[in-house]
Amino acid sequence: MDLSRFQQQLKGASSEARALPPVDKWDPPFCGDINLEIALDGRWFYEGSPIGRASLVRLFSTVLKREGDNYFLVTPVEKVGIRVEDTPFIIVEWENNGDTLVFTTQSGDTIPLTDLSQIELRVPPSALRDDNATAIPYLCVRRNLWARLHQNVYYQLLTQAKEVRKKENNTTITQFSLDSAGKQFVIGEVTS
Repeated sequence: MDLSRFQQQLKGASSEARALPPVDKWDPPFCGDINLEIALDGRWFYEGSPIGRASLVRLFSTVLKREGDNYFLVTPVEKVGIRVEDTPFIIVEWENNGDTLVFTTQSGDTIPLTDLSQIELRVPPSALRDDNATAIPYLCVRRNLWARLHQNVYYQLLTQAKEVRKKENNTTITQFSLDSAGKQFVIGEVTS
């Protein structure tokens, strides 16, 4: 599979530049794996070299599909496997838009935080884990594709978070939460 041929297929797949293609409705044959990887820091690599064109990363990110633990780039006519070290997206910016927090990924996706199912606390891969294996927030971008908050974004959010302590079975749990769209989202917790 040649990346430029894949790119040509994508140009004809969507008539609207900003619309997301219906990859969940596409069921093309699997054509094998390509040497494309999304690294822990959110950078995309092809054949070991970084893909420097943001527009190309954006294009490929719109046709990303996850099936179980596997990731694929999909066109209407073929599906190719890629490697993802943790998540395909990294949240690199955030803003408070009225009463709703809005997050932006490294590929330009924007996600308003409006539903409790959009956020999960997960222990990150060992390369990013602290000694206590503290769970950090992951945010659903679309379908079953998730983003991890960049460390700087996470620290900024922690300064805005409300701190609540509660006792459970002789253990004190401190939760850090943010309000968005009239709901309270837990972005971290520690026990003592």
